[in-house]
Amino acid sequence: MEQKPAFWTEPLGAGFQMAVSREHRLWTDTVLLAHFSAPKAGERACDLGAGCGSIPLIWLRGDVPGSVTAVEIQQEACELMEKSIALNHLEQRLRVVCSDLRELKGKVPAGEFDIVVCNPPYKAERAGLQSPVDAKAAARNETLCSFDDIAAAASGLLRFGGRFCLCQRPERLCDVTAALRAHGMEPKRLRIVQQRPNKEPKLFLMEARRGGKPGGLRMEPVLMIEGTEGGFSQEMLEIYGEYKEGYL
Repeated sequence: MEQKPAFWTEPLGAGFQMAVSREHRLWTDTVLLAHFSAPKAGERACDLGAGCGSIPLIWLRGDVPGSVTAVEIQQEACELMEKSIALNHLEQRLRVVCSDLRELKGKVPAGEFDIVVCNPPYKAERAGLQSPVDAKAAARNETLCSFDDIAAAASGLLRFGGRFCLCQRPERLCDVTAALRAHGMEPKRLRIVQQRPNKEPKLFLMEARRGGKPGGLRMEPVLMIEGTEGGFSQEMLEIYGEYKEGYL
């Protein structure tokens, strides 16, 4: 049987290519978070736990943020991002920092980012099934850092009034809100994601403001993955069509 190469490339649209591997690639949750958190023109952005760089590459494909810093602890994922940077000539716009996000002092400037984003592990440490693959375990379970660590890092990187965007499972909503507030960030936008109308929510997308006043949370319309007739909803088709050619 022919083996898959160590890495290959996938199209992101507009001529962009992303280097991926079996452990590090583009997922639906990542696309949704990239869309929800889209930076404004010229903003300074940071992705914590960037994996192979899906979110920074999606943002930069749209030529919107001024610059992006991608923080990732896994060496293989950092190498994939470096390959994508070379493929897309992004040397002046995307910086990779291969580091534990709990140890960013002196590596990433504090208090200077307009937006920080993170697609964190969904399960608390030792909760749920553990993946036998280290990269997958780190992505699914809080084996390398807790959400409190992530919130602390995001708060330290953001300017006053800066935005922190994340996605997480609904059962973690209370934990997430408590951690954000503990680190000086107030939830301001919340969007629930459902597979279809008769299913329980599978995900939420949240935006918090550093130094934001308590209260004022805005609930956005539910995002349906599937349409009433089956297949992807019109909104999902628009989101995917905006970011990735040939994915559907």
